Amino acid sequence: MFDYESVLKANPNGVLATQDGEGVGTRVFQFLFVDGNKVYFCTSSQKPVYKQLRANPNVSFCTYPADFNPVVSVNGKVVFVDDISLKARALDENPGIKGIYGSPDNPVFKLFCIDVKVIETFSFTDGATTHTL
Repeated sequence: MFDYESVLKANPNGVLATQDGEGVGTRVFQFLFVDGNKVYFCTSSQKPVYKQLRANPNVSFCTYPADFNPVVSVNGKVVFVDDISLKARALDENPGIKGIYGSPDNPVFKLFCIDVKVIETFSFTDGATTHTL
């Protein structure tokens, strides 16, 4: 199986694509960590993206290194997570995010994961590949 976690760790900033009533929207997001086939992120309950994810949980997150080898897209449904230990992990591993939200019990701090079902990759040497989990 393709090691997508190492690509995400090396390139944590990417683009999250969501769907809303207007169509597809994209925004820059930061990957936090992987646990099994779950890829974790966070947001504020006060942002429009939170409402979009609640209304339609189908998303895609894409990232890549400077040489585009490989481009990785993880696809699946968003699941919001209230596990305080996972929230604490997200803050402990990301001081910038901890500076925004302070503590894992902050009510506007929303941790979510993509329950990854499909990973798509592209590289100039291997072309396009789809990996189903």
